Amino acid sequence: MPLRQLRAAVRAEPEVPSVGTETVDLSLRLLEFLARSAEPVGVSELARQFEASKATLYRHLQSLAHHGFVRQDAATMRYAAGIKLFILGERLRERFDVLPIARSEMARLRDETAHAATLTTLVDDQVVVLDLIQGPSIVNLGTQPGTVLPLHASAHGKVALAFGPEDLLRRCLSRPMKPLTPQTICTRTALERAVAQVKSRGWATAPNQVLEGINGLAAPIFNHAGTFAGGISIAGTVQTVPGLPYAEQIKAVTRAAAQISRNLGWSAK
Repeated sequence: MPLRQLRAAVRAEPEVPSVGTETVDLSLRLLEFLARSAEPVGVSELARQFEASKATLYRHLQSLAHHGFVRQDAATMRYAAGIKLFILGERLRERFDVLPIARSEMARLRDETAHAATLTTLVDDQVVVLDLIQGPSIVNLGTQPGTVLPLHASAHGKVALAFGPEDLLRRCLSRPMKPLTPQTICTRTALERAVAQVKSRGWATAPNQVLEGINGLAAPIFNHAGTFAGGISIAGTVQTVPGLPYAEQIKAVTRAAAQISRNLGWSAK
């Protein structure tokens, strides 16, 4: 993410009470900022962003670098997220049972449909991308593992609202629904209608609702207890994945979701 957009995103985040000491809070905020940044950042830029002295930030950065959470470019002296964050992130992703089980089906879905395949799960009422396999198209999606998708606007979000925890929809409706595009669903009635439709047909789409010109087709994954475990989807332009997807696309996505569910121990009643 470019620094200009990154600064705006950080400023737009709601203020939350600090947990523990201010020192720990600043270190964690530094880590999050560097993890989001697409390029190394200098101490001066960080000092402006966090309204702290260079000396204070330098001490934090040196401590984080000592433990491998931050690295410093020897040529530019700028800082970036370290390999330790990547290692821990990979280990955390592997804790989700659905991830290793789903990878072969994701690859098969990508090959069958010639579209990018995405796997998500619910974490604290948020739809989080666990994995993405890009399709053969020359236009690649910017979504990455760790991306949070909007419940009210994305195909994955609608699948979670339809098949996830019973009160998830109520909690979603209690919060403002941000209009990401002119087509984004932002009213209670429209979202309830859309979720009911997803429940009825077993899959969801979101044409032009997260990004104009882009659509996703998602289906739910269930675990051995029949509980919602996540979703799998294909995504592409609205020309290649239309608002009403092709029958073979629906069949491919729902088949992949059902196979992953069976591999997790689920069985249809």
